[in-house]
Amino acid sequence: MRTRSLSVAAAAAILALVQPGIATADGDPSTTVTFTVTTGALSMSVPASATLGSGAPGTTISAPIGACTVTDDRALLSASWTVTAAETDFTNGSSTIAATNATYTVGTVTTTGTITATPTNVTLSNSAQTVLTGSAGVGDNTASWNPTVGVNVPAGAVGGTYTGTLTQSVA
Repeated sequence: MRTRSLSVAAAAAILALVQPGIATADGDPSTTVTFTVTTGALSMSVPASATLGSGAPGTTISAPIGACTVTDDRALLSASWTVTAAETDFTNGSSTIAATNATYTVGTVTTTGTITATPTNVTLSNSAQTVLTGSAGVGDNTASWNPTVGVNVPAGAVGGTYTGTLTQSVA
């Protein structure tokens, strides 16, 4: 038994020394092969407009605003990004409903590639706030979601169509 164990070990050692790589004969030509992995940008697409519907003073008017997508084509070994959202006050002529009466609910996030997407629901304001973070990304990736914006209409609100601007960005 002992002789056999040594013979197997000796044969394995000899094979490791004899076969370090691909065997080539002297004078065989070789070719160095190279290629480039291209990189792109970090970008975001959002709907151009959204209508939440209608409701009476003292109620909440809310609806999904449409698909939002972050596309990270930077092909990084360790990618991360942050999506923020800010809202202007809603106006109807001289009547105003403050941006802080609105909420942003991220909802379900669908990803492609390797990225961990973490949503944060917020009460909107005139200042940018984090609503989604991407971390532990590798290579190209995307994240898509359809957020719901809700507006708590004050009991003293004046009737009419109110308009505000939701600005979302990624960095």
